[in-house]
Amino acid sequence: MKLGLTVGYSGRKLELPLDLVLEAERLGFDSCWTSEAYGSDAISVSAWILARTTKIKMGTAILQMPARTPTMTAMTALSLDHLSGGRFIIGLGPSGPQVVEGWYGASYAKPLTRLREYIDIMNKVFAREEPVTYEGYHYTLPYKGKDATGLGKPLKSILHCERRIPIYTASLQNKSVALSAELCDGFFPIWLNPERPDLFDEPIKEGLAKVPGKTLADFDIAPAVGVVMGNDLEQCRNFIKPRIALYVGGMGARGKNFYTDFAARLGYEDAARKIQDLYLDGKKAEAIAAVPDQLVDDVSLVGSADRIKDRLQAWIAAGKSHHVGTLVVAGYQPEALRLIAETVL
Repeated sequence: MKLGLTVGYSGRKLELPLDLVLEAERLGFDSCWTSEAYGSDAISVSAWILARTTKIKMGTAILQMPARTPTMTAMTALSLDHLSGGRFIIGLGPSGPQVVEGWYGASYAKPLTRLREYIDIMNKVFAREEPVTYEGYHYTLPYKGKDATGLGKPLKSILHCERRIPIYTASLQNKSVALSAELCDGFFPIWLNPERPDLFDEPIKEGLAKVPGKTLADFDIAPAVGVVMGNDLEQCRNFIKPRIALYVGGMGARGKNFYTDFAARLGYEDAARKIQDLYLDGKKAEAIAAVPDQLVDDVSLVGSADRIKDRLQAWIAAGKSHHVGTLVVAGYQPEALRLIAETVL
């Protein structure tokens, strides 16, 4: 099992825990990941960290596809990969309808079709076998809309792709997980109970079956795992609960929140609906308090050093049985990173 570190996206002021990233690199962490919502962007942060490190890989978990054309993302990936000596990882996701339509002013229609077209076009850019043309639902190259000049020309990337750049996706629902297994090198479930990695078995198997010769060994499951180490277990859990409440309660509308649905699949349907209702009613503190302790324990590493070390055994076992290949640490304590590295690596 490899280790990753996520630095997420920023709050009101963009600051990066660069010392923590450098410590993770020193400890042998394989990758670092950043993300974006509707504030700090993932590319600027990736470039900043790659410029200040020498070994650790840098990935985006995730780039929101509607924010950029696939050719722009391919150009960016090639540029960062060249400049970093082959250390960039592409992480893509459709985001959600509230952000896509509210923030980007774009359509959220057919997000899985967008993912397939996006990756198809990026692969054409990387291959450089011919000038890129494409006829899809979302993307047409050259552009042929009613307002087109008619002067669009198929082009081939000036910059060459020196290696196969890995592509990951953020997926939770069965159809999106299957598509990720078919098209990509790995995916990020926002949470995972290491004792229930079988929740993704069928869609992964379905996707892999569409690619001759591709097996689970070629596909990385890379969940983000909240980590808070301390002797006060309740206090440690309380650091994790606001993020769970935010996603389960607030990252979507009623009836259209993938995280609420996934928490239900993890066995917390009643709690998930309660959290969502409270959060959407403006009762955020009550929503946070409604997050079950057991849910935190299932998907996070919290408590004393001995407790975390013991719980890590379940993650190591999931790595062996279900190719949970990367444990992405979401935590800011250097001593916790050291404990995890000593136990896993």
